[in-house]
Amino acid sequence: MTVRTATPSLATSTTGALLVAGIVLATLTEAIASTVLSLGRGDITGDTYATPDEFAGLDIGYTALKLIGFMTASSLMNRIHPLSLIIGSTLAMGLACGIAAITTQLDLLVALRTIQGFSGGIMLVGGQAIIFLAYPRSRQPILQALFAMGSVVAPATIAPALQGWLLDSQSWTWIFFSVVPVALTAAGLLLFADVAVPAKTAHGAFDWLGFCLISVALFCLTYVFSQGSRWDWFEEARILWLTVIGAATLLVFLGQQVLAKGRGLLDFSLFKSEDFSFAFIVSFVAGAALFGSAFLIPAFAVSVLAFTPLDAGLLLLPSGALFIGALLIAAFLIQVRHVPPFATVPFGILMIMLAMWMLSGSTSESGADDMMAAILLRGFGLGFLFLSITLIAFGKLDSRNLASGIGLFNTGRQLGGLLGVAALQTLIDHNVAANVAVLGANLTAGRAAVIERLTTMAAMLTAKGMDAAAAGRAAASLLGRAVASQSTVIAFDTAFNAVALLFVIAAPVLVAIKVGLSRHAKRRAARTLQPRPATVGIKQAQL
Repeated sequence: MTVRTATPSLATSTTGALLVAGIVLATLTEAIASTVLSLGRGDITGDTYATPDEFAGLDIGYTALKLIGFMTASSLMNRIHPLSLIIGSTLAMGLACGIAAITTQLDLLVALRTIQGFSGGIMLVGGQAIIFLAYPRSRQPILQALFAMGSVVAPATIAPALQGWLLDSQSWTWIFFSVVPVALTAAGLLLFADVAVPAKTAHGAFDWLGFCLISVALFCLTYVFSQGSRWDWFEEARILWLTVIGAATLLVFLGQQVLAKGRGLLDFSLFKSEDFSFAFIVSFVAGAALFGSAFLIPAFAVSVLAFTPLDAGLLLLPSGALFIGALLIAAFLIQVRHVPPFATVPFGILMIMLAMWMLSGSTSESGADDMMAAILLRGFGLGFLFLSITLIAFGKLDSRNLASGIGLFNTGRQLGGLLGVAALQTLIDHNVAANVAVLGANLTAGRAAVIERLTTMAAMLTAKGMDAAAAGRAAASLLGRAVASQSTVIAFDTAFNAVALLFVIAAPVLVAIKVGLSRHAKRRAARTLQPRPATVGIKQAQL
């Protein structure tokens, strides 16, 4: 394995600015590409004539290859010049998006999505690692805040608004087209950023066995998490078998990595750091909250409030400003005021929990103004949470295992997000069906309130020119739609509460884990400092 030493500060401020700007723009291309299916799903399906199973390949191919990119980025950085790797990945992303914009051939689109996913994973890990290696640790809070603007803020707030505007004004192909100039600009800036990179030492062969094992495991798990809800989970044999295969392959991969003794894809020495172990667990929970809430809010706006894609995208945009503001405030507190990163984690968790609780009171009559306070509070909380756990995770890692740690951290966050979205989608589906059954059971034909509602609606329709028989049938149909709409509202409110409850349960668990890890670290340090018996005997003999 290559052993790198941290590079000194960049020679000039201009070179450093070009480097950071290029990396942030590169991550922005990933942000746009990663969220293209969230709002463009209907338009792309219509133009490609894809079935739900065929369309699933676009999503699964991207996400699975992105996860594989996270896991392999460290090994690739040991074999390829890191800056050249980032530039190549950025150009590959731009090329794949440019071709995707001019084709409706489904098989080609799936292949292009895999290229986009793998390139995106490499860019996120490599870009963050280069920033850590190129600058001293004392300047990392503000630099990691800038990096988070492209890697976390953009996909959660800016990209949906951009895509909604392009879908309403142009078409889904323009979403892919928009990536091309950004990718070219990012690559150009990185080409001019002359960054000193330490010389590489000898390394072993690439771990192809580990690569194949983790690829199979991640493909299986990605399919299960993204499609399990649609197939009612283990009621479908396909989901059951893929779960078994994915879990078994993952266990075999972990065993193979242990036997590789540091020469594989996964560096187990990372977990000797209590800070990294704690942050890795938090990243899983935070990923569920970030991706879960980013799924719930636009879905509620589109399915219940009948927002257009543009309106749904703009709903999250203002929270981006609070997200960025919180990142900068947290960076100032940590870098200038020397506030420990741990101090802002509870504050971020509390604000996200409160925001989800506020959203749980939304109704079918709610509008953007009614939801905005909670959405802004969510963005503010995420800013404090994500910068803190990033600095906690990587603050004490050395250059030897830094890239591996970043890849593993991002994998945990992405898997947490997949699991969170899958759980929320399942919760909504089951609650809608249960709510319809409960509400429908109370709509008996003989009840006075039901008769009055049907009579009023029928009279209104008759007054508009509809004959009495048709008006009666239409009134019954409208009442059924009202029941379905109210059932959906209740289901979404339950899902918002579930995200808040996640933190209610997770917060004390995380505190207990942190306390346990700290005690374990102290015991290990005490054992390390304790003199060996032989050494004690020699000293006594000398006395």
